[in-house]
Amino acid sequence: MVGRPAYDEDMLTVSFPDRSWLDDVGPVDGVTPVVWDPQTGPPDEDVDVFIAPYMASSDQVAVVTEKPSVRLVQLLSAGADAALPVVPEDVPVARAKGVHDAATAELTVALVLASQRGFDEFARAQAKGEWLPRHFRPGLADKRVLLLGYGSVGRAIAERLAPFEVSLTAVASTARAGDDLVERVHGIDELADLVPEHDVVISVLPGSDSTAGILDDAVLSTLPDDALVCNVGRGSALATADALKHTGRLRFALDVTDPEPLPSDHPLWSEPGVIISPHTGGVTEAFRPRMVALLRRQLARLVAGEEPEHIVPRS
Repeated sequence: MVGRPAYDEDMLTVSFPDRSWLDDVGPVDGVTPVVWDPQTGPPDEDVDVFIAPYMASSDQVAVVTEKPSVRLVQLLSAGADAALPVVPEDVPVARAKGVHDAATAELTVALVLASQRGFDEFARAQAKGEWLPRHFRPGLADKRVLLLGYGSVGRAIAERLAPFEVSLTAVASTARAGDDLVERVHGIDELADLVPEHDVVISVLPGSDSTAGILDDAVLSTLPDDALVCNVGRGSALATADALKHTGRLRFALDVTDPEPLPSDHPLWSEPGVIISPHTGGVTEAFRPRMVALLRRQLARLVAGEEPEHIVPRS
């Protein structure tokens, strides 16, 4: 195992965040399961693998420092930005790669379509019993879509956008060859040149120093009028104060915000053309069985003495 020295793999002690996860994963040969709820303190046993609660805060993950025996932190989320700053450098952190791809992609398409077709206006009108007059809305067909972040979630979004007859441009941290969905993947250093040529910008960017505020006033100012910015990655990628300068001219569909949760009196709630969902990208019934399958596969690898999957690189 990467990180801390390997132990005898004949029996691995694995902590689950609650009894339901232990029961759902079920028996795994070579694994001794225990429950470790970060709110109630560590178990008596020396834990080898700590499985964090879903969407765990930094405080909930930092408890691993109470058990020097821990040599792998397994997250139930795709993002690791809350865990990396508090987990010791020599303890690998594994993320739930692939588990949330389909659900997050579903929500992304739903948010984009809801904004493009005016469902936010329809919902407000329905609450008042008002039949709105028809007018032509942007739609999605023939639109130029810029996808920021082209990992597994980004690709899942691209797959679902393909039938909508959009022109799709993918961007990643560095340029690389394309695949069956995009001709090439552009580097993030091309962002300033790409943004003005697109009608919809979708951010799947993770939270990091390099992505914080990347969608700022300078970038937003170059988008054409009535363009849509959809953020399903991390709220910090969109500079909230700068976004507020452009509401009315641009539209925003946000599953993540900065700050998060968004305070009840925050002006973003009531701005025109803004749709907000409460960070629900991966929250569907597909999550549990997919996560259980990943955990069983991961634990079997460790018992066999193999390297864990989906380790988050430490920069």
